[in-house]
Amino acid sequence: MSKNLNLIALSLVLVTLLPILVACAPGSGVEVNVPSSTVLLTTPGANPEMGKPDSAGRVAGIVQGLWHGLIAPITLIGSFFNPTWQIYEVHNDGVGYNLGYLFGVALVFLILGLIGGRSR
Repeated sequence: MSKNLNLIALSLVLVTLLPILVACAPGSGVEVNVPSSTVLLTTPGANPEMGKPDSAGRVAGIVQGLWHGLIAPITLIGSFFNPTWQIYEVHNDGVGYNLGYLFGVALVFLILGLIGGRSR
């Protein structure tokens, strides 16, 4: 019975989130108006540097994306002190780099979750 309730709850969450995620498709935007300010929430635009080599003639692919995802927490902290540090390579091949980057970030959280779960 508990599994069925969990499955129903998960289904409701997914059905609720689906329209929200579809509304966040590229080219769409949401404007939030509050009496004292306006916030425009949009999705990221096209990357004009995608597929173009960097100064060393390289275009980052899936492996480089994985590495950048793994070191993202470190480079984020470093970017607070050195503004030339970036956590994302704009000279990338697109889908492959994005997939590697996302997988690397997810792997960091998985590892941290496993470490945190064992210490309890």
